[in-house]
Amino acid sequence: MQRLTAESCDPKELNMLALAFVGDGVYDLIVREKLVCEGNCRVKELNARKVEQVRCQAQAQRAAKIEPILTPEEADILRRGRNAHVSHAPKNATTADYHMATALECLVGYLYLSDRLDRIIELMEY
Repeated sequence: MQRLTAESCDPKELNMLALAFVGDGVYDLIVREKLVCEGNCRVKELNARKVEQVRCQAQAQRAAKIEPILTPEEADILRRGRNAHVSHAPKNATTADYHMATALECLVGYLYLSDRLDRIIELMEY
């Protein structure tokens, strides 16, 4: 699998929140694709199921679950993403969950921009 654009981009040169920005979109698209392929249903139901998987708490749980199987490079990105200085946290999430969700988005963004979509899928399926 490869990236959607041919734009030249070195993820090692980007700050963590830029990686999270990309990772948020990639993560959301993967969840949406998975839900649609699981079966045809109303968009309202699809959206409700998507929200369950992309909300902070769910992303934080997924990040904690995959953490033991990360490579040292991936673990470093996750750690740096968790420590990134975010300007706010949503009202319905703890600060810890928000930081961990941001960390997961950083990792997904980093892997995507590194042309490692297969690894993202592997981690999502774990």
